[in-house]
Amino acid sequence: MDQTHLGRSGLSVSRLCLGTMNFGWKTSEEDSHAIMDRAHTEGVNFFDTANVYGFDAGKGRTEEVLGTWFAQGGERRDRTVLATKVYGGMTDWPNDTFLSARNIVRACEASLRRLQTDWIDLYQFHHSDPATPWDEIWQACETLVAQGKVLYVGSSNHAGWQLAAASESARARHFTGLVSEQSIYNLLVRDIELEVLPAAQHYGIGIIPWSPLQGGLLAGVLAKADGDRRSAEAAQQRLEQHRPAVQAYEDACAEWGWRRPTSASRGC
Repeated sequence: MDQTHLGRSGLSVSRLCLGTMNFGWKTSEEDSHAIMDRAHTEGVNFFDTANVYGFDAGKGRTEEVLGTWFAQGGERRDRTVLATKVYGGMTDWPNDTFLSARNIVRACEASLRRLQTDWIDLYQFHHSDPATPWDEIWQACETLVAQGKVLYVGSSNHAGWQLAAASESARARHFTGLVSEQSIYNLLVRDIELEVLPAAQHYGIGIIPWSPLQGGLLAGVLAKADGDRRSAEAAQQRLEQHRPAVQAYEDACAEWGWRRPTSASRGC
């Protein structure tokens, strides 16, 4: 597995990042552990999660599954670059959501407990919070970095101008600031090419694409009709919306001799 630096940082991560959003509710704890073991075997050392993941099983459940996997030992934690996120509300209380300094610090401590680890390699802002000034956000992050609880900070679903504002604010505080931005990016959704990618390139911010197969639409959906999750009503509606582009993509893959991803390869 190829490795690369995360943005302008010295942190080495695998080119493929294992997303864990389904762990603990769609994917059983046992299967989730097996997927993470397989990822390590294949050289994938970069795992991404969020404090709100767990959904039907309860917010925080996905982090708990990663925590029980780390607790098995075998250098699992030391060999993993662990990324999680903060923003979404974990309770109905008003201060347990968004990016206030209070929530950033307290949410980080809660994530550390669920993950059964002493540190988070990459702590990401799941969404932007225009109501909270960047100076307040960076003050909280500086505290976590000084305490050794967070090593690097990233963003997710941010606009180009927000990356610029965040970076300039961090620079004024002599703080490292953002080293990564996680955005939806694939052959069907390319909006970030307009502003986000140029801003990221200018500031040395690495890009972590999420939904690279657009929810399965770019995984050979037209060539496979086996009644799996991609045949659900919502997926079918997305397919009809993008059918011409998906057909062109699959035709090109067939012409180039590329096989469509299998269920197993999608899992890791």
